Amino acid sequence: MNHQLLKGKRGIIFGALDERSLAWKTAERAFEEGAQFVLTNAPVALRLGTINQLADKCKAKVIPADATLIEDIEKLYDESIQFLGGKIDFLLHSIGMSPNVRKGKTYNDLDYNFFLKTLDISGLSLHKILQVAEKKDVFNEGASVVALTYVAAQRVFPHYSDMSQAKALLESIARSYGYQLGVKKKVRINTVSQSPTVTTAGSGVTGFDTFYSYADKMSPLGNASALDCADYLITLFSDLTRKVTMQNLFNDGGFSSMGISQQILEIVKQKN
Repeated sequence: MNHQLLKGKRGIIFGALDERSLAWKTAERAFEEGAQFVLTNAPVALRLGTINQLADKCKAKVIPADATLIEDIEKLYDESIQFLGGKIDFLLHSIGMSPNVRKGKTYNDLDYNFFLKTLDISGLSLHKILQVAEKKDVFNEGASVVALTYVAAQRVFPHYSDMSQAKALLESIARSYGYQLGVKKKVRINTVSQSPTVTTAGSGVTGFDTFYSYADKMSPLGNASALDCADYLITLFSDLTRKVTMQNLFNDGGFSSMGISQQILEIVKQKN
């Protein structure tokens, strides 16, 4: 359904990798809703993904940038404003990676150098992106920034490992910078806690299939899909949510409010 909610708006979308990624679906929906934007990811991710296909479809430009490097972010903003013809109205931070998870390190046997990389890539990168944006004055007044997070920032999910701390850091930065940029330029900054979603990144977590099924049975509305996430993000980028800021918003079919569901109870009864 197309309402042209983002007509005339300019944005930057971090993290699109392939057609399963949340950022990819969001880019498709943003284009349908009239937005013009730049796609960006780390150079190594660009080599592994198919982002150029998305760029062609959405008439977007791909600008490589490592979100942990200040000079890359500065270059990204300069080239984005030149390509788009003006300042930024919306930005999506869809960035997350844990070397510990990739290497199969358990939470009680973390490599601390890996841990620091997890925090830098998955959490601190948001602060760098916002700090550079503020210093270079790249946001239009009333712009919207959204970063994707997960409920493991508040609850224990053993196999999510050090990503739990990274997401907690991400959410805290969104609140703190939400105040700073809100006062200065009425910029909104929120985090969206999405259901477990079948993406390249999500599927890499040990036991993902089992947990995906569990979350679906726990959620009254079932798991939110990547498209559901994209639709929600469009509303947050639009002018319909001009007073929503510094919030951690759950797009998870009700999972975050549940204790236990009847479906899970029935499964436990059967096993006992």
